[in-house]
Amino acid sequence: MNITQINGYHLRFKPAEPLGNARTFIRERNFLALEVKTDAGLSGWGEVFSSPWAAAALIQRQMAKEVINRSPLDHGVIYARLLGSIGYDKRGASMMAISALDMAMHDLAARAQNISVAQLLGGVVRDALPCYASGPFIREGADPYAHYERDIERYLKQGFKAVKPRAGISPRADAKMAERVRSSIGDDLEFMIDINQGYSSAAASQAVQMIEHTRPLWVEEPVHPEDLEGYQRVANATTIPIAGGEALGSLASFNAFIASGAPTVLQPDLTVCGGFTGYRKAAALAEAREICAMPHAFGTGINFCASLQMAAATPTRHYGLSAPYPWVEYDPTGNPLIELCDISLDSNGLITLPPGPGLGLELSPDHLTPWIVEHWSVNSP
Repeated sequence: MNITQINGYHLRFKPAEPLGNARTFIRERNFLALEVKTDAGLSGWGEVFSSPWAAAALIQRQMAKEVINRSPLDHGVIYARLLGSIGYDKRGASMMAISALDMAMHDLAARAQNISVAQLLGGVVRDALPCYASGPFIREGADPYAHYERDIERYLKQGFKAVKPRAGISPRADAKMAERVRSSIGDDLEFMIDINQGYSSAAASQAVQMIEHTRPLWVEEPVHPEDLEGYQRVANATTIPIAGGEALGSLASFNAFIASGAPTVLQPDLTVCGGFTGYRKAAALAEAREICAMPHAFGTGINFCASLQMAAATPTRHYGLSAPYPWVEYDPTGNPLIELCDISLDSNGLITLPPGPGLGLELSPDHLTPWIVEHWSVNSP
């Protein structure tokens, strides 16, 4: 079985409401869905969410030749060749391109054996995964947090047992928001706070001290991901666990981040860190220092299903919570590309691992048609 074709589908949609965080308002969402096809008639899927156009150019112009006419069962060898071909860009679009290819090749390798990716990675530790709602998001207007209780009520009715509101208006506003969130969910449910790299270390340190009494599970990306000293200052200012890593691509960047002593929760994104291969390398570094790794996922159903597979194959860690880590991030904002998964949350806040082979996602280009803005192909010579 050899790879004969790579198809790229550029996808776009506009959220019903702009999704605000501490740095920006997301008014349009763009993705690259990558389909890798074989001469055996199988297709595997990967995704780029951060730099889809740049990653697409790299795949078409540079990386496809390392993949076409190779077996997806050799995904480890291909990963090493791709990594060796990218020169200086080991944290940006090149790693995102490799991530999508690696994800698709794992999907294909598992499908060829009629097993799930989780089984390919060593076996299913658990087939029902706890998921948290990634929201609410900041809104434009005089009171950016005014709608949070209403959104959270909707998430809880859907079955979520944890929510992750965005923060970063000001430390004082964040503290008031956190108090309202804790009041909304009560003492038995959980919440996290995501600052999306929006603060200086001084402002972030002040914010975590002011929200500490509300007992969030973690504070995520309080400062820029490469500000390791800033991360350390924030971690030293609070007993709240500090999370991050979604923006890191190279193994060296994960090593430096973990070695800083700042993170308690590591969040590699499979579309950024090198797919399943890169994720497992970063997770091994975390395991060596007793840091929990769990997937970050805020894109299409491709990455979400990949994250479910990765979490399902990961040994659990018990911290006295409603469910052991790792948990999986779920986009509850009305994202139609998540809804392609046809996966539902049960009343306990769990999503069952899809029963099919590979990623467990049965996808065709026809499913993507309403959102495709451009399509390209690279074929075997």
